[in-house]
Amino acid sequence: MDEKTLIVITGPTGIGKTDTAIKVAQILNTEIISADSRQIYRGIPIGTACPTAEELSAVPHHFINILQLDQYYSAAQFENDVMALLPRLFEKHNYVVMCGGSMMYVDAVCNGIDDIPTVSDDVRSQAYAILNREGIEGVARKVAEIDPEYYAIADKQNAKRLVHALEIYMQSGKPFSTFRTGMKKKRPFRILKFALNMPREELFARINSRVDKMIEFGLEKEARNVFHLRHLNSLNTVGYKEMFAYFDGTMDFITARERLKKNTRVYAKKQLTWYAKDPDIITLHPSTAVEEILKHCNI
Repeated sequence: MDEKTLIVITGPTGIGKTDTAIKVAQILNTEIISADSRQIYRGIPIGTACPTAEELSAVPHHFINILQLDQYYSAAQFENDVMALLPRLFEKHNYVVMCGGSMMYVDAVCNGIDDIPTVSDDVRSQAYAILNREGIEGVARKVAEIDPEYYAIADKQNAKRLVHALEIYMQSGKPFSTFRTGMKKKRPFRILKFALNMPREELFARINSRVDKMIEFGLEKEARNVFHLRHLNSLNTVGYKEMFAYFDGTMDFITARERLKKNTRVYAKKQLTWYAKDPDIITLHPSTAVEEILKHCNI
């Protein structure tokens, strides 16, 4: 078969995507593109459940540990970078595996992102200064004023998305909503999308166990090493926020650990809701996923 195929392996956090992707990539003798918005950063491998050195050496990986924590990156940049890389990979392989649970990153490659103006560092600094000064409520009020159409559908608890809408307006003078076409881009390769899933109780038990292992492997020390950078967006994520609250004294260690488990479970539920809306996704149990994926590839 000569048709070039991108195999997407996604699913909620803690379900075993990395293991499945490596097995599939090894059988197909191909490479893995990571679609994880935090594993792309250096220095935080425990809290982001980054593939181990052994796993990284088993199959060539891309977009793992390539950015400093203070470097800005977005789903739009990820789309551009992956679309530039894929032709080179498809010269060598009929199949390429993309693995990760960052929903915006997966959608950026599969569906494309609207053409949105590039935000300058100066504008970005101004927008985040408003967030630091007025909080998420202040940013939300400004977005409601300048872009009521986007505000009506925006996640009011997602500071990054609200700030982004504000940045676009400050950069272009036009509301963010005017750039959102919702048009799906046509890709010059076949896409097979798979999401791993299992009974909720089983998944939550895996998540709780993984958090315990992260702490055992040194999550607290890792978080302390980057505590002075807590203002960075790269660290505004589950795992570090709870540890930082512990360091601040607003939570004791036991509370932080249990909150980390709870917030990870909440994030997993958001991921599952997102995947359920995608009619192109084929849902598989991790125990049979490798075999089923290969069947769909006619291998």
